[in-house]
Amino acid sequence: MSLENKVVLVTGAGRGIGAGIAKCFAQHGAKVAVTDLSQELADSSAAALDTQSMGIVADAANQNSMAEAIDLVASKLGQLDILVNNAGIGGLNVEAQELSPASAFLGLSDDNWDEQLHYNLRTAFSSTHAAISRIRDGGSIINIASIAALSPTPMLPAYGAAKAAVAHLTRTLAVDLASRKIRVNCICPGIIWTRAWELLADGMKARQSEFANMSQRQIFEVVIENAAPLGEEQTPEDIGNLAVFFASDQARQITGQVVAVDGGISLGQMG
Repeated sequence: MSLENKVVLVTGAGRGIGAGIAKCFAQHGAKVAVTDLSQELADSSAAALDTQSMGIVADAANQNSMAEAIDLVASKLGQLDILVNNAGIGGLNVEAQELSPASAFLGLSDDNWDEQLHYNLRTAFSSTHAAISRIRDGGSIINIASIAALSPTPMLPAYGAAKAAVAHLTRTLAVDLASRKIRVNCICPGIIWTRAWELLADGMKARQSEFANMSQRQIFEVVIENAAPLGEEQTPEDIGNLAVFFASDQARQITGQVVAVDGGISLGQMG
């Protein structure tokens, strides 16, 4: 799949899943712009790519900030063909860490709830809103949600609600932008070793006695063994490979789809 002469902007790509997505696009010949709240992370991620690239400080949840970033992309790289809405935060909040999964909802404050929707839903809304007028007809928008969007997640109620809304927004935008042949799809990553998962493992260690003497990574590996039918963790590149496919001509008739990349985890119930 060649994406030569295509320009992609990946939000929240200073590290983790976003950096993996940017890497995959670069490997297929696209010019890549990465945004992050940190200039250092954005520059480092862009510098690691073997393609024409740039790092930009931008707040994905702020339309004005993203509009400025997109203007910069257009002036430096020539156009915008593909937007990947990856920016987001993990779902575990401080108040809920000491509670059982069944009580996590009661541990949420208004501020916790608003923070999750701001950084996991408004990011997709604001970035897309800023980009729509600049994305070329026939382009592609790819939203990164989570398997928490697909089934009940009692331990992460606000996070799951925000990610489910991203999946719904995907379908709405797919219809809204179809007249311009802009395809909109959503990827739901499974369990990936990221900074957010390290925090989640700490919360599990505090709440569940069976994890009390385990490291973060050991807890992660136990969860993979118990939850993933394929028995393996997912990687940022696994997400990036599907994003590249969605953006390519091979997926020209695919829009409004929500696809899990999770080793089969979502075939059972999360909780």
